[in-house]
Amino acid sequence: MNYWLVKSDPEEYGWQDLIREKQTCWSGVRNFTARNYLLQMKKNDKVFFYHSSQGKQIVGIATVVKEAYPDPTTEDNRWMAVDLKPVKQLKKPVTLEEIKKEKKLSAMALVRMSRLSVQPVSESEWNIILKMAGEKMG
Repeated sequence: MNYWLVKSDPEEYGWQDLIREKQTCWSGVRNFTARNYLLQMKKNDKVFFYHSSQGKQIVGIATVVKEAYPDPTTEDNRWMAVDLKPVKQLKKPVTLEEIKKEKKLSAMALVRMSRLSVQPVSESEWNIILKMAGEKMG
């Protein structure tokens, strides 16, 4: 299993939207690095849901339910989408500020490539963030 982080501006599409819809097509990614990460996502991979711009915090956990397929929001076949469904809201959101203060997370993509909308998360980073959120590991 792999771990990921997706970012969304909560005014455009937030965690509560995913909860309400129960599943979504994660589309509109227009960065080749982020697109390549979408191509690597496998069914049942776990995904942190991060609110960008407003809040700047990881707020929930989702899972990949459909692997990469052509993005339905464009006719350009270079762009991909995946389907995500919510798993749970974090007990305590983990802010970017808290992540940056944790030395063990200094190499995390969220710290190094903050503008990337889809990014990998290592298993150790995943577990550190779960602990920071008051959640059980795994």
